[in-house]
Amino acid sequence: MLTSPGVNLLAAKPDCPDCGGTGWIRVEDGGAGSARRCPCGRDLAGPRLLAAAGIPPKYAECSLENFRTDVSGGGKNVLVQARQRCRDFVDNFISIEGGGFTERGLLLIGPPGVGKTHLAVAVLKELIHRYGVRGRFIDFTGFISRIQSTFDPSSEESKHDVIDPVLDAEVLVLDELGAQKLTPFTQDILYLVLNTRYNQRRATIFTTNFRWQSRDSAAAAPREDQLNQPHAFDLSGPAPQSHSLLSDRLPPSLISRLREMAKTVPIEDAEDYRRNAQRARARV
Repeated sequence: MLTSPGVNLLAAKPDCPDCGGTGWIRVEDGGAGSARRCPCGRDLAGPRLLAAAGIPPKYAECSLENFRTDVSGGGKNVLVQARQRCRDFVDNFISIEGGGFTERGLLLIGPPGVGKTHLAVAVLKELIHRYGVRGRFIDFTGFISRIQSTFDPSSEESKHDVIDPVLDAEVLVLDELGAQKLTPFTQDILYLVLNTRYNQRRATIFTTNFRWQSRDSAAAAPREDQLNQPHAFDLSGPAPQSHSLLSDRLPPSLISRLREMAKTVPIEDAEDYRRNAQRARARV
């Protein structure tokens, strides 16, 4: 049976023709037989799990199918490849070796407006629907603000109410990594989240506008077979702002964990669809 640390057994449909309402399907294996969870449990719990994931309404309809790749120039290939890597991640989310969920997530890197959050949410939704995972979406700045609000004596939430679901989620989307310059407090919180999930082997999907390293700091861009290796990735092109690197925003201890925790999905050369949409509206 495929399991994951902390997984909740899902309820079954009482009239399910496959499991008869037990939630289990017998699998013949030439011996005494084995059992696996019936998909009806995931179907029943899917809406509840999706609602609990905290996906913002703006991204509620995001999917891998409606991710737009119809742009001009070389950016189309970048978007197509990024979407395919996300599909591969979903398809291979069950670890054959360990018999459970994969522990390594994704790091989607690119400038604003290229669809990083769309892809991250689409992957999370697909994992919820297909595998019944307990997922969670947070943008880091809002997450920190919510934690700070718990220090108010009148707050109805405690610090643990905010942090524990993020630590315990089987899949976490952490949007806008590096967007907020770290203070000692925010660094401690980010370290807690990353280190706990790293030690618990829980997959995390990150999005960030910041590169691993600049063009000048690398001799050459990596080969295709190196893209998913946990080393520095050269997202070529000039730095768009003074603090353009993840190493400018995160301490070495977090950079080290991040390299191990996620496969890089570069979306650097795609067009800003928000800006293109504004231009199209202006022409109408």
